[in-house]
Amino acid sequence: MFNDLNVFKTAYAMATHAGQRQAVVARNMANADTPGYKPRDIEAFQTAFENTSREVAMTATRTGHLNGDVRAQLWAEFTVAASSDPNGNGVSLEEEMLKAVEVKRQHDRALAIYKSSIGVLRTSLGRA
Repeated sequence: MFNDLNVFKTAYAMATHAGQRQAVVARNMANADTPGYKPRDIEAFQTAFENTSREVAMTATRTGHLNGDVRAQLWAEFTVAASSDPNGNGVSLEEEMLKAVEVKRQHDRALAIYKSSIGVLRTSLGRA
């Protein structure tokens, strides 16, 4: 009965997207001094979620992850067009820090949706 609730799938997808985007942001920050490095990003969760023509299945990076198939990366990365330094590096640490804050908010929102949904289910079952 409660095995296939879309609200949990959405919260899971949002948290997964936030985790992957955080990895991209961290990689950009780690390469802030690498000559010739171009910053990368992934599309916004809302854009990817609204695109109904694509398959939106969860992926896992390891076989031990729950409810995920080990497949290729779900959220497509793209190179961000940014102004570059004389050494060819286009990473702006300020922009990456703002992206990191945005990603944290998205992850917190996903956890809030999950917790709220669990509370609604428990209340409906009389176990609150």
